[in-house]
Amino acid sequence: MSKIHNLSRRQWLQRVGGTTLAGTVLLSVPAFARSSQDKVVIVGGGFGGATAARYIKRRHPNADVTLIEANQNYHTCPFSNLYLAGLRDFDEIGHDFNDLKAQGIKVIHDFATAVDAEKKQVRLENGQTLSYDKLLLAPGVDFQWNAIEGYDEAASQLAPHAWKAGPQTQLLKQQLEAMPDGGVFLMVAPENPFRCPPGPYERASMVAHYLKHNKPNSKILILDAKDNFSKQGLFQQGWEQHYGDMIEWVPYSQDGKVVRVDAEKRQVETEFGEIHHADVLNVIPPQKAGSIAFQAGVTNDSGWVPVNSDTFESTLVPDIYVVGDATIASPMPKSGFSANAQAKVAAAAIVGSLLDQPLAEPYYANTCYSLIAPEHGISVASAYALDGEGKLVETTGGVSPIDADAHFRELEAAYGAAWYDAIANDIWNSPLAKAK
Repeated sequence: MSKIHNLSRRQWLQRVGGTTLAGTVLLSVPAFARSSQDKVVIVGGGFGGATAARYIKRRHPNADVTLIEANQNYHTCPFSNLYLAGLRDFDEIGHDFNDLKAQGIKVIHDFATAVDAEKKQVRLENGQTLSYDKLLLAPGVDFQWNAIEGYDEAASQLAPHAWKAGPQTQLLKQQLEAMPDGGVFLMVAPENPFRCPPGPYERASMVAHYLKHNKPNSKILILDAKDNFSKQGLFQQGWEQHYGDMIEWVPYSQDGKVVRVDAEKRQVETEFGEIHHADVLNVIPPQKAGSIAFQAGVTNDSGWVPVNSDTFESTLVPDIYVVGDATIASPMPKSGFSANAQAKVAAAAIVGSLLDQPLAEPYYANTCYSLIAPEHGISVASAYALDGEGKLVETTGGVSPIDADAHFRELEAAYGAAWYDAIANDIWNSPLAKAK
């Protein structure tokens, strides 16, 4: 960790945006393409899909690369909690696809509804059918509606999850701003696995920051289906330091698991029958791979996608690669950084397969910054490699020291901002706030 912490902002931008980012060395020199007919279709324009599109086109300039993404602008879950706190504008977490188009990548704004693996075709909602030689899916997550009784898609319009950045995030902020001083912000945190393990607890921090400065008599209650969570000691230390007793966390073993939601009344019931009422109810439901992964036949009974760790090709269907939150890639977490790293390895594998090039040895990394207060950041970082049996293992890693001083926390907050700017530039190169 010290090697990261001692970097200047410029050095960190160079590292994350340059050739030291996980998987980038595999793609640093364009390959000589043999054919202009190689067709690669990518579904999903987030951290995994947009990265794959850029790096496949960079590695194989003559390839026909098509990216399918329903949204005209992609808003990121990373840093969406800062939007809730009033520390970022909504456009600052939004990115368009103009730079990808400028690289010669075809971008279609539509939903992919089905995959025919035998015919190697993807069908879109508008009726269009696209043929592929290689297909990469980066579908993110979908929700297990009604896994918590009463919480379906309609209920999310009253008790937002905001676990896909966009209108749900804006709705949650509107509710937060309308909440009376002295009210209760109640969050339901899911059991593992789910997208962004530290995310609920950073959200609690950012909501607490907003309440501290705008509604200081309010309370945050986290009802959790787990007994521990990512960076727990660091979060709880920071909560006490900045917010006193504003945040209460109730773990699974203390009846923290919510089994029933009444979104209209904004109340929940726990496993042992206790009723909790909220002024703002934020329910983060159990999750599964995005729906197109099920349509493609690449999910197993877990609801997630098993992949080969050296290429991220599906273990169930050949010539379909899956990266990001939808995959089974433990010990890598479901994070934006992981998706970006996995996409670069998958891009190299796809191009290598198309051009009959030898497979390079992959490597992976993940770094996750969380903000507890505007000048109080914490982080976790890990590196991964394949063991002798072809499984991913963590080779090194660590978290921020528990006894760090204020200057160290301030640096971590700055590094987190630099990380976001660098990875967004690496993927989209188009923050909406800067484009206006």
